[in-house]
Amino acid sequence: VQLQASGGGLVQPGESLTLSCVTSRPILDYYAISWFRQAPGKEREGVSCMVNSDGTTYYADSVKDRFNISRDKGKNTLYLQMNALRPEDTAIYFCATLPPWGDTCLETDPDLGSWGQGTQVTVSS
Repeated sequence: VQLQASGGGLVQPGESLTLSCVTSRPILDYYAISWFRQAPGKEREGVSCMVNSDGTTYYADSVKDRFNISRDKGKNTLYLQMNALRPEDTAIYFCATLPPWGDTCLETDPDLGSWGQGTQVTVSS
C-alpha cells in the first residue's frame, strides 16, 4: 500500500487548509482510514479517522469542531479539512490505513496498518 499526503503549508492562525491523501488501492479495501500528526518533541497523535463500513468518524478533542475528515471513494482519496488553525496544530501530518483494533480507530496504532510520507503544516503569525 502506498499513501501520499499533500496540501500542507504555512498559514496564519485562524486560517484553513485542506490535506489530501491518495491511496494506491481502493479506500474501501481498508477497515479504516485516518490522519495522525507528529510535532517536534511531542508524541504522535491520532487526529481523526473514519470507519469505511459505515462512515463513522472520530476526532481528537484537540481538533473537534475544527477539523473534518472525508473521502472520495472514486478517487481513492482521503481529505482533512482544517479550519481555525492554531499554532499548536503545527506538525507533520500523515494519512494511514488501519485494521480493526481497539474501541475506536482513533486508538489504533498506525504502525499496525500502513502510512506514507507526511506533509508539513505550520501555523504561525
